[in-house]
Amino acid sequence: MMYQINHRTTFAYSQPVAISQHVLRLSPRVHPRQHCARSTILVEPAPSVRSERIDFFGNPMVHLTVQEPHPKLLVYASSQVEVTAPPTINLENTPPWDQVTQCLEKPYHAATMKAQQFVYDSPYITGNDVIFDFAKKCFPPGRPLLAATMALTTRIFTEFTYKGGVTDISTPVTEVLSKRKGVCQDFAHLQIACLRSLGLPARYVSGYVLTHPPTGKEKMVGADASHAWLSVWCPDVGWVDFDPTNNLIPQDEHITVAWGRDYGDVSPINGFMVGGGTHSLHVKVDVNPVDPSKVSHGNGTNIV
Repeated sequence: MMYQINHRTTFAYSQPVAISQHVLRLSPRVHPRQHCARSTILVEPAPSVRSERIDFFGNPMVHLTVQEPHPKLLVYASSQVEVTAPPTINLENTPPWDQVTQCLEKPYHAATMKAQQFVYDSPYITGNDVIFDFAKKCFPPGRPLLAATMALTTRIFTEFTYKGGVTDISTPVTEVLSKRKGVCQDFAHLQIACLRSLGLPARYVSGYVLTHPPTGKEKMVGADASHAWLSVWCPDVGWVDFDPTNNLIPQDEHITVAWGRDYGDVSPINGFMVGGGTHSLHVKVDVNPVDPSKVSHGNGTNIV
């Protein structure tokens, strides 16, 4: 499936900002099931300094500095991405989860070295006995890893309510667990905390998902949003995505932008500014399928 993605972010300030520096992760990353044909980022006012590189986790990243006074900052990202669905996996025909944790105790084995870094707590995801007890109900001894992970995905989807405004990025996963409410990043953080509490590698994935309007309704422009889910590592299979917000294994309607330990590693726009007073943030996202024959190909990320 080929997609056109437009992501427009506007910061409006009560007083002019004298200077600002930002880190952008808005260009979809390349992986075996995803090809980014073109990615362009427009920034207004135009940055006086900018650089591009790949971060520690392999995500495209842009550093920029805006040195002229500005009452508003516009960041517009436009990408064309092709996504292929993963092969069908028999979840019951995967290794027992408790054998996987034993496998990870051999850190110098080539297959486990990269996965092991995602076993530990991270700044936004810390576990405890309450998280462990919640996870353990889906992970009895000997249960196949991916079948157990799907059961945990379904449990979060069933027992939790999707509701914005009750949490923010700093909300601990223990509070999400007690409130039983939150948004996609909360559910991804919670499930990752559960998996890590069992000694299993899990990473945070940010990106977009194709939304479908109600029958008979047109899709509203700008009504899409960034999305978050997670991946768990399974020997002989690799990383497998799970989406607790939608109770599914992502296929070709999830577009990956970045992955890392938690939201802090993949925040779309981060940075600091001098001045500005108070500010407001407005985001519009559109994700639309396109005809592959009409895709314009480019090289890498272009910053204007």
